[in-house]
Amino acid sequence: MESRVVRAAIRLLLTVICLGICMMWIMLPTNTYRQKWRASITKRVLSTYFGTQGSNILIWTFPVLLVAALGSLYLHLGKNLNENVLHSNERKRRLALWKRPLLVKGPLGIVSGIELAFLIMFISLLIWTLATYLHNGLPTITPKVAAKYGVEVWQMKLFDIALWIAFVGNVCLSFLFYPVARGSSVLPLLGLTSEGSIKYHIWLGHMTMVLFTVHGVCYIVYWAVTGQISEMIKWSHSDVSNVAGEISLLGGLFLWAATIPQIRRKAFELFFYTHYLYIIFVLFFILHVGVGFSLIMLPGFYLFMIDRFLRYLQSRRSVRLLSARLLPCDTVELNFAKSPGLSYNPTIIMFLNVAGISKLQWHPFTISSNSRLEPDRLSVIIKSEGSWSTKLYQMLSSPSSVDRLEVSIEGPYGPASNHFLRHDTLVMVSGGSGITPFISIIRELIYRSKISQCKTPNMILIAAFKNSSDLTMLDLLLPMTGSPSELSNLQLQIEAFVTREKQPASDNSKRVRSIWFRPHQTDIPMAAILGPNSWLWLSAIVSSSFIMFLILIGIITRYYIYPIDHNKNDFSTAIRAVLHILVICFSIAVTASAAVFWNKRQYAREAKQIQNMDGQTPEGSPDLMPSYNADRELESLPHQSLAEATKIHYGERPDLKRMLFDCKGSSIGVLVCGPKKLRHDVAAICSSGPAQNLHFESISFSW
Repeated sequence: MESRVVRAAIRLLLTVICLGICMMWIMLPTNTYRQKWRASITKRVLSTYFGTQGSNILIWTFPVLLVAALGSLYLHLGKNLNENVLHSNERKRRLALWKRPLLVKGPLGIVSGIELAFLIMFISLLIWTLATYLHNGLPTITPKVAAKYGVEVWQMKLFDIALWIAFVGNVCLSFLFYPVARGSSVLPLLGLTSEGSIKYHIWLGHMTMVLFTVHGVCYIVYWAVTGQISEMIKWSHSDVSNVAGEISLLGGLFLWAATIPQIRRKAFELFFYTHYLYIIFVLFFILHVGVGFSLIMLPGFYLFMIDRFLRYLQSRRSVRLLSARLLPCDTVELNFAKSPGLSYNPTIIMFLNVAGISKLQWHPFTISSNSRLEPDRLSVIIKSEGSWSTKLYQMLSSPSSVDRLEVSIEGPYGPASNHFLRHDTLVMVSGGSGITPFISIIRELIYRSKISQCKTPNMILIAAFKNSSDLTMLDLLLPMTGSPSELSNLQLQIEAFVTREKQPASDNSKRVRSIWFRPHQTDIPMAAILGPNSWLWLSAIVSSSFIMFLILIGIITRYYIYPIDHNKNDFSTAIRAVLHILVICFSIAVTASAAVFWNKRQYAREAKQIQNMDGQTPEGSPDLMPSYNADRELESLPHQSLAEATKIHYGERPDLKRMLFDCKGSSIGVLVCGPKKLRHDVAAICSSGPAQNLHFESISFSW
């Protein structure tokens, strides 16, 4: 009860702060903000410790980091409450109507009503910002003023318009890094996940680069027509540095060019590694505009840096891989040792790196296991569909067995609640390997069906496969140590479609090969980088690192910058920017490392408790030491326990429209994961008029 009261108070405070932040973005381009509000705040906070940057820290940086810290605390307090809320109230069901797809096909992809509304509001903010700058600034450019600077009126207007376009671009840049801060509390507070928010990052990235490119081109044109082309190589001591801006823009343009869909599909590694140019882009952006102005966009990047450093620390460890199941459909299930304290919700993902294949490549996969049904194990399912996954399958299926894989992980990341439980019926539509997120949902409902007071929704799984051998993926609905009877309490109906075969394959007897590994003594069980109370620790990192940043910057400004500058902004812009960047990095590194080191002691204790799992096969499997390999017969059809619930259709595709409209109930959750066309088809059905009770959700991995 106390947790609910505290959460309600935090939610109210967060709402007030967020409304205040929104108001400041609206007021930013106005004369009221620039001439009255900011001037008044600057006068009050101007000091020898923070100089003229103190007002921007207070207005722009502090509120967002406060939201992130309080949001982490809010999520920590609600971690256990979510387990008791199986169905949301009517208000949340009405909100689900806003999540229905309105746009299905087009450059934006699948866009819901609420997403379209926020996109329109954001574009309106950009238009408002530019229009306000133009309205307030253009009338002041007269022939007399232009003559004072030795230029024509249109040339001076071009100069100022280029500047104002950069201000609008900074609005986009300020929001650019929130969607890619995977472990930040900002996305879960809004009911979003990192994989589902990548499209917002893409939209913002395009808008940012268009605006900054126009900004740069306008200035080059201005310098060319006014005979000041030498300005392109200007690096000002205490003003805007043009060279830094050009380097930043070039880095951004190379990064942007690599996002062209054709390049991304055919040369993904080029796309992936080119994205690291964001370091050049942001670093030289700060050197270009100075610390004061960059503090407006800093909060999102600050949270991204915390997340990125924690991911780096986590990826330095090798996790303990226990076993693998190789299916005849070129699919492998990897089973890892897991700390009992690591809990997660269905459809959650993690990033995987196998050093034996590539030390640089990281790939996202859905976690198929359930943290409560399988408290000491974690599983992911990987189908051979690309070069990396094909190499992994070939490595494990080769006659010369592998006794250990060096595997590192980042994550897990995903939804903070089991939102799908609010529906009366769940319809899960998958294509190929898209079935993997639904395996985690079914295992969650298997666990909940064992709890007498937990009512589970009816489930319909519509799974499309290319070949009958792919039907063996249905056997993964049960965990490796699970009992077939565990499905008896579920209302589960499986409609499986084999699209490329008109009858069952003549060879129905295929083998599943199981491999048990000998982990190295340095391999550790999988665990959250900040332990079971990760949200609480994240709140501490955000707040403590920011406090450390303020203290160190205050000391540096007071005893190094102020004696030279005296708050006249004559100090080197580049040196000031570099000092701020170094202090931010140092503060984040120290506080995050301390939190990880503190939790590492808990990992060590749990690792000792689990180390007896080394060299052991899962319960119920034969003792295969020392060969570590086993073959067992497996029909290419689903396990007998699934036979009654499964209907297999050969040589046809599912009639999704008929099957979805035949579903009865007031609230039907429609989850789809698979190829782009499949997701678009299901979205189009759910957005049609008769589908008022269908609540669409797409699960895709767009990294």
